[in-house]
Amino acid sequence: MMQFAHKNLSNVPGLTFYKLLGSGKPGFNPFPDWSVYAILQVWEEESLATNFFDTSVLMGQYRKKSKEQYSIYMKNVMARGEWSAKQPFKKHGNLDAKNPFLAVITRATIRTNQLLNFWRDVPASQKSLHGNKGLLFTKGIGEAPIFQMATFSLWENKESLEDFAYGSKEHLKVIAKTREVKWYKEELFSRFQPYKTRGTWFGNQLLPF
Repeated sequence: MMQFAHKNLSNVPGLTFYKLLGSGKPGFNPFPDWSVYAILQVWEEESLATNFFDTSVLMGQYRKKSKEQYSIYMKNVMARGEWSAKQPFKKHGNLDAKNPFLAVITRATIRTNQLLNFWRDVPASQKSLHGNKGLLFTKGIGEAPIFQMATFSLWENKESLEDFAYGSKEHLKVIAKTREVKWYKEELFSRFQPYKTRGTWFGNQLLPF
């Protein structure tokens, strides 16, 4: 279903970028979680996305084959780096100053000669992520296991995210090492403002809207 979805996504009106993503087991684990898959999409406008979710053959097939679906609508706050030699996320011009919630996507393509070093050092930096009081959700995602990895996380506010990003010694150590040894062929860091959801995640809502 994931591999053959490309033909359904190649010429969709208003869809400017997409990625079909698998997911990893908990704890920044390189082994796949065969029960969870994701589609990341960038749309020119919300109405085109909603129409696609409601009427496309592809989404109908996914609904038939899945126990549950959860969609998060987001506006880009900032992005740095590239994904497949592109910068797919442009800062949205209409952010809500009263909405404190943040979503974060970080992703990278790891150099082949750095795979062993990466998987030896990086998982330790994620230990302080779990149990963080401002963290609402986190999941490892990626285009391919081992080589192309990403994380998606939801936070109560900017302060809780930055407490982890700049307050965790393990995380800061890995950031410094990333610059030193150049693990990545390509990397991207991006923040978003989530503002709407559809469906549930294990029967629950992750956000209060």
